[in-house]
Amino acid sequence: LLRVFLGVGRLVLAVLAGYGLVEARPLIVGHSLSISSPAENASIPGGIVTVAGHVARTVALTLDGAPVLPEENGSFSSTLTLPSGGSILTLTARDRFGRSVTKTRTIYVP
Repeated sequence: LLRVFLGVGRLVLAVLAGYGLVEARPLIVGHSLSISSPAENASIPGGIVTVAGHVARTVALTLDGAPVLPEENGSFSSTLTLPSGGSILTLTARDRFGRSVTKTRTIYVP
């Protein structure tokens, strides 16, 4: 009877450890932010630019401080009209643990 109890105990412990690893994955892996457009130092004739990319394991995304809502698959896009001259676009993604990652793109409107 003691052997059965110890065997079940080990199984329960293994299941709990596995569950803990699955739940801790977002904390261990962290979140990600990638920008597919515009390219760094791009020239944008007309000043209308679409900022697009992908996020993963993110609860909040902002573009120059304004919220951006990603699609369910993590892709996002936002269209801006910019004045002539240089501009720095700042994207910030925050995960559920309060950690954030920021990426920028410098562009030029002739």
